[in-house]
Amino acid sequence: MAVSGTLYTYPENWRAFKALIAAQYSGARLRVLSTPPLFRFGHTNRSPEFLQKFPLGKVPAFEGDDGFCVFESNAIAYYVSTDELRGSTPEAAAAVLQWVNFADSDVVPPASTWVFPTLGILHYNKQVGSFSGNFGNFWGFFWGIFGVFLGFFVIFLKEFFGVFLSCFWMFPTLGILHYNKQATEVAKEEVRRVLGVLDGHLRTRTFLVGERVSLADISLVCALLWLYKQVLDPAFRGPFGNVTRWFLTCLNQPQFKAVLGEVQLCQRMAQFDAKKFAEGQARREKEKEPPRKGEKEKEPPKKGEKPPKREEKRPEPEQDLDECEQVLAAEPKAKDPFAHLPRSPFVLDEFKRKYSNEDTLGVALPHFWEHFDREGWSLWYCQYRYPEELSQTFMSCNLITGMFQRLDKLRKNAFASVVLFGKDHDSSISGVWVLRGQELAFTLCPDWQVDYESYTWRKLDPDSAECRTLVTEYFSWEGEFRHVGKPFNQGKIFK
Repeated sequence: MAVSGTLYTYPENWRAFKALIAAQYSGARLRVLSTPPLFRFGHTNRSPEFLQKFPLGKVPAFEGDDGFCVFESNAIAYYVSTDELRGSTPEAAAAVLQWVNFADSDVVPPASTWVFPTLGILHYNKQVGSFSGNFGNFWGFFWGIFGVFLGFFVIFLKEFFGVFLSCFWMFPTLGILHYNKQATEVAKEEVRRVLGVLDGHLRTRTFLVGERVSLADISLVCALLWLYKQVLDPAFRGPFGNVTRWFLTCLNQPQFKAVLGEVQLCQRMAQFDAKKFAEGQARREKEKEPPRKGEKEKEPPKKGEKPPKREEKRPEPEQDLDECEQVLAAEPKAKDPFAHLPRSPFVLDEFKRKYSNEDTLGVALPHFWEHFDREGWSLWYCQYRYPEELSQTFMSCNLITGMFQRLDKLRKNAFASVVLFGKDHDSSISGVWVLRGQELAFTLCPDWQVDYESYTWRKLDPDSAECRTLVTEYFSWEGEFRHVGKPFNQGKIFK
């Protein structure tokens, strides 16, 4: 019987995402209480009723319909998971636990320090000791004490507490902690080290443990989420292509998307925003001010007079949400990478419907060649560069599927048939793509560049006999495929 119960948290809590994603896989039914009036962070979780169930008052916290209560995000995610997510063998379970702990001990600390000041939540200050943000008594005390010793023990801390010290990187970008250049540089090096370890592990793997998503993937994706959204720009994440490939593969799983939605990767490394911080401080101070004495109430309009036009104001964010939560809720809209191209008469969706629902050779292909716009679209042949690295055919198929998932936002402007030829330890991958425009579309968006460099690309002439043959064979999965020299194994369609 599936687990069911209530998850208490605040909005956009990445720690709560772990349990929510796990529940998507297991079928656990979670009711989320995160906003007023049902749950007010800082109030509800400090009430006697809440503390009786969860003595620390921490969120996320889970209360089962059967009365079972558990706090700590990893414990909750474990409880609502399946045996497959936890690791179905003792070895797999140990490996999953290893990466879950890795996320908490090696990823979260450096990630946390780097991001927060970029959201303008705390004051920017080169000196750590003068903490001036509204981040709780604990952090005020902690950073005040820590700042005194930072100058004397930075070398010692870098060697023995490097992970902890690296928290100085991401928090300042969200405006939560002061910016300290020396500590931030240490944090960046910690992040590079962590990504390097992950990149090496993922070089020959689709997921962290086994061939399917586990709690290891869920925990690490959530831990890396704000790094990728806020500070890991293309230049920084470039050397860690295997990590980005894995990260995007996970994000494109339906279970991740149901919780995280569309995640935009960072294009420009965020910095501390002093203006945003000042505006936030001014707004909070104004909200705290009581009404001035002697202020006359507005008189109602006299008969015959039209009431003054009321200015439409955007709703203010909930007062119970802190500045970090308010900023996290604001997501920039993505620009269309193909907006610069003129309108094309070729309707790709119409061809896709023909291809999916009618005979390929008799209906779909004649329709394609009749309506194909040579000016607005182009045809490309691709071939995987490293066939010697292909081993098991199911793993080779995972390469194709993973690439398709990471290119999800390209579907409206692309169609492809990619085929695996041969057998285990003797296979190759190649395909034919239909792309909007006359250049390779992958260069238009950094998110699309993860896999395409692993292939060679050759533009096809739509009027050539070779192109006609390739399109027919790859789109129908029938033919001699003389250029390959290996038998057809299976194909994947991107549409």
